[in-house]
Amino acid sequence: MAVKIRLKRMGKIRTPFYRIVVADSRTKRDGRVIEEIGTYNPKADPSIINVDGERAQYWLGVGAQPTEAVAALLKITGDIGGNNTMKFAEEKRSKEDIFQDALKELHSESKSEAVTKKAAAKKAEPKADEPKADEPKAEEPKAEEPKADAPKADEPKADEGKA
Repeated sequence: MAVKIRLKRMGKIRTPFYRIVVADSRTKRDGRVIEEIGTYNPKADPSIINVDGERAQYWLGVGAQPTEAVAALLKITGDIGGNNTMKFAEEKRSKEDIFQDALKELHSESKSEAVTKKAAAKKAEPKADEPKADEPKAEEPKAEEPKADAPKADEPKADEGKA
């Protein structure tokens, strides 16, 4: 009996998912299998390949012939040829980390420039109430002291004495 290691197609239309199986060469592609030794998902980025290396080595040792596609997968995993050249996906950020980053960005100062001419002019002009950063603040006069310009109550005005 000729035994092959091949792919058994699973999944929906346009979303294939394969199982790596050991089967008699005379059975149908998706027919009866002797053993399932792994899975292969080509749609993921990067592709996901899971193979039970011990079982693959056993079946190769007893004479099972891999198909071209399975041989390529076994080379990638290192079960044939000895070099593991698999690429691994980067770890995804958790939703909580994404949320915390968004909060920090929201509460930080706006980094964008003024969009309209009016907004740019407002941003460029310093407010009259606020002193400039390099000028010291002028002290406000105290309410108790009378101003030098105002005439005192006991002194007659210059205009009143002439009339």
